Amino acid sequence: MGLRERYRQLPSNPFRPARRDVMMGFADAVISGMDALAGATRRVTLPAASDQTRVLRVVDRQTVAHDENVVALTFAAADGERLPRWHPGAHIDVLLPSGRLRQYSLCGSPDVSDVYRIAVRRIPDGGGGSVEVHDVLEVGATATTQGPRNAFPLTVPGYGSPTKRFRFIAGGIGITPILPMLGLAQRLRVDWSMVYAGRTRDSLPFLDEITGHSDKVRIHTDDDSGLPTARDLLGDCPDGTAVYACGPALMLTSIRTELAGRDKVELHFERFAAPPVVDGSAFDVTVASTGQQIRVGAEETLLAALKRSDVDAPYSCQQGFCGTCRTRVLGVADGTMEHRDTLLTEPEHQNKMMLTCVSRATEGSRLTLDL
Repeated sequence: MGLRERYRQLPSNPFRPARRDVMMGFADAVISGMDALAGATRRVTLPAASDQTRVLRVVDRQTVAHDENVVALTFAAADGERLPRWHPGAHIDVLLPSGRLRQYSLCGSPDVSDVYRIAVRRIPDGGGGSVEVHDVLEVGATATTQGPRNAFPLTVPGYGSPTKRFRFIAGGIGITPILPMLGLAQRLRVDWSMVYAGRTRDSLPFLDEITGHSDKVRIHTDDDSGLPTARDLLGDCPDGTAVYACGPALMLTSIRTELAGRDKVELHFERFAAPPVVDGSAFDVTVASTGQQIRVGAEETLLAALKRSDVDAPYSCQQGFCGTCRTRVLGVADGTMEHRDTLLTEPEHQNKMMLTCVSRATEGSRLTLDL
C-alpha cells in the first residue's frame, strides 16, 4: 500500500489551529473587572494548536438523574497541570477512544482550575457518542480533548449588554451550559429567574444543585403540567430581559416565534440537535472515491444524506460551528453552492470548501465531494 493510500485511511485530524475567540476575550474582560469595550476589541493571541490539545483523565463519575440515564464525568489533566480557564457557556471537544469527536458543555465551576465537568445523557440511537461515554469512560479512562471554546457566551448586563435581567430556560440535558450561568448571575447580583423543563422530575439532572436556587427556579414537567408553551417558558419576560435557552429544537422554535418583534428582549440559544433545513432545494452529490451518487432532499442536510447512504463522512456538532465536517468540493455543475455557515473564511469558500452539516447547493446542482 502506498503512502497516499495509507494516509487516506487515517482519521482526519479534528484539532486544527483554533480561531481567535473574541467572545472569550470579552468574557475575560468582564469578569476581571476590566473595561468591557477594551476587552471586546483587543487582539487575542491564542497558543499554538499543539498547546490546545491535551489528554484528560476521568477522576470522578456520578449518576446525576434519578432515571440513571445521565452521568457526570469530572476530568483532570493527565499530566497534572492546570487546565485553561473557561466561562459559562463554554464546551470542550472530546475525541473518544473510538475516534468519534463530540462536544460537551462544561457544567462545573469556572473558578476551579484543576478539573472540568461534563454531563451526558444516554441516547441509544444518537450516533454512538453518548453510549460510548456511558459504557467506556470509567474512572481512570483517558480521552483527548481540545478547548474550551465558547459559542454560547453569557453577556452580563452593564458589561456590554443593555438588558437588566436574565431569564434562563433549560430543557432536560440543556441544563449543562445554563448551570454555570446561574452561579455567575448570582455572584454578580443580576436579577434572574429560570424555568427547568423535562418529561419527569426523574429525568432532570442536577436537581439537587438547582434546589439551592428554589426561590428563582420553577420546575415544569410534562407528566404534571403537560407540554410547556412558550409563555410558560418565558414567564412575564418584560422589556430589558436577556433570554438564554438550551433545549430541544421544538422548544427553541416556540420561544423564537413568541419573541418575534420583541426588539427590547435579547434571545440567546444553543441547540443540542441539528437545526432544521429552511428554504432548501434538492440536489445531487457524487462521492469522488467511489463514484456513488446520492440525492439530497430539500428538507435534509447533505450530512444526513451521506449518513443515510452509509458514506463514512466526518462530523460532530451538526450545527456548523466545530468544523469537523469540513469537505472540499471537487466540482460543481448545473448550479451553485450555498454556504450557510459562519465558520469558514471567504477564501475557503472560494476554494470550494464547505461544511456538509449546514451548507448545500441550489436546485438541480451536482456536486462532486472529496470523500
